[in-house]
Amino acid sequence: MNKTVTVSAKMPEDAYAELVMRIPEGERSNFIRDAIIENLQSTPRPNKVLELEKVQKIESDLSLIKNCLADLEFLANERGKVNPRVFCVDRTDHAIIDHLTRYKGATTPELAETPKANRWLVLNHLKRIQRLSKQQLGRPIIKYYAGAKTGKKKAW
Repeated sequence: MNKTVTVSAKMPEDAYAELVMRIPEGERSNFIRDAIIENLQSTPRPNKVLELEKVQKIESDLSLIKNCLADLEFLANERGKVNPRVFCVDRTDHAIIDHLTRYKGATTPELAETPKANRWLVLNHLKRIQRLSKQQLGRPIIKYYAGAKTGKKKAW
């Protein structure tokens, strides 16, 4: 069951008296909860919520398509630029590069939250990507910057 929250409501005295008379004391909360849930299920959702759900689904589908195209090397981030996903070896690398390109930089602990990995593991992956790209291109595709970058200190 989901986390519950406490709600207070005002109701007419005669309705409360009927509730007290019909429903035993320990079951009133469950009765009121079930009545609210049942009423919510029969009420249609507003159009805005449905539109937002559709937009979120379209965004997730588009993200999946972009990732697949990037994996196939059909899509680079910018024209004439190198696709950073070329230097990815595993899922952790892909998650790191996706996060860096989406948010234009991040700290190592923030990057560790994305693939749910140890920050030292993420740091090793970052250094490997940096080393491989420097060997192949002559310059690294990601750099560590100790100063402030996009509002973060000590970020990639």
